[in-house]
Amino acid sequence: MPHDRHPVRLVGAGPGPADLLTIRALRAIEGAEALLYDALVAEEVLALAPAACVKIQTGKRAGRTSLKQETINRLMLRLARRGLKVVRLKGGDPSIFGRVGEEAAFLHAHGVDTEVVPGVTAACAAAAQFGFPLTHRGQARRVVFTTARLEAGAVQADWAAAADPEATLAVYMGRDTAPRIAQALIAAGRSPRTPVAILENVGGPAARAAFEGTLLGLAQAMLAPGEGPALVVVGDVLAAMTAAAEARPAIPSRAR
Repeated sequence: MPHDRHPVRLVGAGPGPADLLTIRALRAIEGAEALLYDALVAEEVLALAPAACVKIQTGKRAGRTSLKQETINRLMLRLARRGLKVVRLKGGDPSIFGRVGEEAAFLHAHGVDTEVVPGVTAACAAAAQFGFPLTHRGQARRVVFTTARLEAGAVQADWAAAADPEATLAVYMGRDTAPRIAQALIAAGRSPRTPVAILENVGGPAARAAFEGTLLGLAQAMLAPGEGPALVVVGDVLAAMTAAAEARPAIPSRAR
C-alpha cells in the first residue's frame, strides 16, 4: 500500500446518541477527511467531524432510496486513492447487517486496507435502556440477531432457530412485518404467550415501546405507523421490562 494511503475505517456509530460511541470511533470521526454516512447516523454524531470534512449521505435505510452498494464502494475507493482519511460510518455495529464484509472485500481487492471499528448494536442498546437482559439463566441461553424479508407474501427467516423457547430473538428492520413475524414464530412452535416488544429509537431520549404484549397479540395487531427505526424483540427476558419501566420514568409509557 502506498505510504500516503490511509486505511478506510468502517466505523460503527452505535444506536444514535454520541455518548454511546466508542472512543476509537470518536477519534476516527474527529480525524476524518471524508465521511460516508448512513441515514440512521445522528446529527450529533456527524457534528463531531471536522468542518472541512467532505460529508456524503449514502441513505442506507430499510425501505428508503439510497445509493447503490457499488456506488458507495467506488466512492470510498476514489476518496482513499486521493490520500484522504476515509470513514464509512454505519448505524449500530458495522458487522451486524452493515455489509462490512462486502465493502472490505471490495477495497482489499483494489489494494486498499481497512480497519473495522465496532459499535453498540441496537439490541444491546435496547436491553440496557429498557431494563431487560438478552440472556438470562433459566430463560435465555442464546440470542438470535436476524432480519425478516417478504417473499411472495410470506416472511422469510430461520424460524426453526428462532422458535427455541430459550432464545431471545432480535429482528432488525422488522417493524412493518411484525404481525407476520409473530404468526410465523407461532407456526414454527413458539408459544403464543411469549412476550414481544417493538422498540423504537433505542438508545436516545425518544425511545419508546410502540408495542408490548405477546406473540398472539402481535399476530392479531393493527399497528400504527412507526415514529423511527424499530427493533422487534421476542423472548421471556422481556418480563423484566415492566419493573424496569417503573424505575425509569424518563422512558415514555408503552402502547399495547
